Amino acid sequence: MSHGAAMIDRYTRPRMKAIWELKRKYEIWLAVELAACAAFERAGQVPRGTAARIGKKATIDVKRIARIEKVTKHDVIAFLESLLESVGPEHRFLHMGLTSSDIVDTSLAVQMTEALDLILEDLDELIAVLKRQALKYKHTVMVGRSHGIHGEPISFGFKLAIWYEEACRHRTRLTHVRQEIAVGKLSGAMGTFAHQGPEVEAYVCAKLGLTPDPVSNQIVQRDRHAAYASALALLAASIEKFATEIRHLQRTEVLEAEEYFSEGQKGSSAMPHKRNPIASENLCGLARVVRSNSLAAMENVALWHERDISHSSVERVIMPDSTILIDYMLTRITDVIKHLVVYPDRMKRNLDLTGGLVYSQRLLLRLIEKGAQRKESYEAVQRNAMASWKGEGGLQDLVGRDSFVSKHLTAAEIKSCFDPKYYLRHLDKIFGRVFGSGVRKPGKGRTR
Repeated sequence: MSHGAAMIDRYTRPRMKAIWELKRKYEIWLAVELAACAAFERAGQVPRGTAARIGKKATIDVKRIARIEKVTKHDVIAFLESLLESVGPEHRFLHMGLTSSDIVDTSLAVQMTEALDLILEDLDELIAVLKRQALKYKHTVMVGRSHGIHGEPISFGFKLAIWYEEACRHRTRLTHVRQEIAVGKLSGAMGTFAHQGPEVEAYVCAKLGLTPDPVSNQIVQRDRHAAYASALALLAASIEKFATEIRHLQRTEVLEAEEYFSEGQKGSSAMPHKRNPIASENLCGLARVVRSNSLAAMENVALWHERDISHSSVERVIMPDSTILIDYMLTRITDVIKHLVVYPDRMKRNLDLTGGLVYSQRLLLRLIEKGAQRKESYEAVQRNAMASWKGEGGLQDLVGRDSFVSKHLTAAEIKSCFDPKYYLRHLDKIFGRVFGSGVRKPGKGRTR
């Protein structure tokens, strides 16, 4: 096993990998076939008890199916022929009036919904950790940045509250996508129910926890699958966003937060001092894979006429890969944020790094409040800010000696403009809007 595969294995739950195992797929295929057989029993077209008897006799032999498929070059036929060996004569009651995609698409919907349910559980854990960390660092002051340049004071908890809200939006989005993908079809070769009625489809879907596709041709339309893959790609993009920020914060010149560095961990084979943001970098790379898979899913939407199989080979790769990767990515980013090492003193030091330049807008607005014209006020503050940039002194000292500024503001008023608490005075209201007075439960919207 490669190092990358080992890392995926470490952070991916066995339940997720089990969903996509070949035997599991065949088990769902059999469940679809048995439910269809039971539906025909209810209609009086198959002897009573047939489905139960077949279910007791049927055995799934993955290796045997593979040997048959080498001859048939068709996986569903190979599956059905393998069942004949264990089921016997009643095998003729399987697959009545159905086409391969009735089995494949309905089973794929089961796998995709099961995978998404696990992803939603993972997302709930991330949401809980983000909330806990946001509240913990609510008043931890740091500098906000735009274009990579110091802007104005914010708090680290404020940054995490933004991530929390974004994660909640993903949960809402994924919940909607789950409804879109949890559909089955047993409408026959061209989708017209030519050889069995819609009641068979309705019965099978109800047994499997799915909704019948209102209208299908030979397949369930692939815009559903593209929406699913796109939602996963959006989630991956947000994970990449969180990870990118952590990478920036861990830069030596910044070092306001960093990934936990465990006992015995090594950062470089050559440089013993290195502590690298390897988890965040790993997540940024994997987001590219999930994102590219979403493009492949979109290209699956346009098929020839009532269907071709150009989508099939793609989905056998991208659906297991994307769901397994997202499961891994969510688990790992949750672990990173849960154990993130935060340096409030370094945040304060960096906030003060520019000698008060981050308070320029507050100073500008205070001058305007005191009756000065905006143009002249802007020029005065900028003039002193540029001097501060050149190393001629801190902004507070420079503006204190500026005749235009001192004409409108007292020394005490100037000093008040350089208090970071001013910028955080609405945090309680912001946090109230995000977390609510009654705490929002993951996946259940806001409660007030």
